[in-house]
Amino acid sequence: MKKILTCAALSIFLLSACSVNKSGIIQVNDKIITKSQFEKALDKEIDNSMFKNFGGASNFVKSDENFMYSVFKEKVVKELIIKSLLDSEIEKRGIKVTDEDIKAEMKSIVDKVGSKDELNSLLKQRGVSSSEFTEDLKTQIRIKKLISSISDIKITDADAEKYYKNNPDKFKHQEQVRASHILISSDLLQLIRDIKAKDKNISATDLNAKVEKIQAEQKAKAEAILKEVKANPDSFAKIAREKSEDKASGERGGELGFFSADAMVPEFSKAAFSMKPNTISENLVKTSYGYHIIKVTDRIEAGTTPYTKVKEDIKFYLETQEQVKVLKNFTDGLMKSAKIIYIDETYNTDKQLKVKVKEEAQNNKK
Repeated sequence: MKKILTCAALSIFLLSACSVNKSGIIQVNDKIITKSQFEKALDKEIDNSMFKNFGGASNFVKSDENFMYSVFKEKVVKELIIKSLLDSEIEKRGIKVTDEDIKAEMKSIVDKVGSKDELNSLLKQRGVSSSEFTEDLKTQIRIKKLISSISDIKITDADAEKYYKNNPDKFKHQEQVRASHILISSDLLQLIRDIKAKDKNISATDLNAKVEKIQAEQKAKAEAILKEVKANPDSFAKIAREKSEDKASGERGGELGFFSADAMVPEFSKAAFSMKPNTISENLVKTSYGYHIIKVTDRIEAGTTPYTKVKEDIKFYLETQEQVKVLKNFTDGLMKSAKIIYIDETYNTDKQLKVKVKEEAQNNKK
């Protein structure tokens, strides 16, 4: 069972603190949600989605004519209303976050992830700054304290064992290897895009010549690194950090962790699964990404993970599920009794949806 960051367990309810201006768009009881709060939360939502690969919020068309904008808008408006209600409830109950609370929560997360370096690497991959993470952490602690004041959740060993017995398929795993790699990029499509970006009018002949030249240079570079690694195998992690063009794994010394054969491209998997632990690939491994130097460090045969190894993960998972359920029921109650006024009706997504459905129905009749 995969471990998950504590700070992400209740992610539906976690929104970073937002700046305030006088441009109110929604009133939730006696609190105001501003346009700048909405825009900041919307940009964060877009940047955390698949649209990040297309330039994120800066390239996103923010118009009600854009279907995906309407989807994001509805989600963000609802989350901001929920956040406002929960903030009021936390304030009313006098819930505070201390430095000791933050240290304890941080330790819990580091223990689950494996190390502080691994946590920092994960945050960097997700584009989350240290200050943003700390703010999310504080919000997480407040939410957990609120849940504790609502319900006393207790997950026993018996609960965990029952879940393990009732869900055997979740704990079966294929044969896996643990490997690290050093990558020298040679992505054909990316090379073509890069060359064309510099010279839009380049001929097909010149384009092919440039691609072949760069690929040859990259292969020569990879061959030199392979020679260097073979001369001093213990320096693999150091060389990966310095020279691998896969920056995410490079920061971890090339570490990819355990993976099954279907988790990687075929050429990479075939090479890795043919190797014995504590060996380095004899030759370069070519894939669509480029040239890889692979080091296999461990191997696990197919089977079932023992209960003792996943017991704490199961308890954490079950506790998280109960927390989400308690918070969901609580926020549903708050929503029913809340006085919500849309100062700007364009943010009343329920009303906007009804209008769109009505317009669609009228168009169909025509």
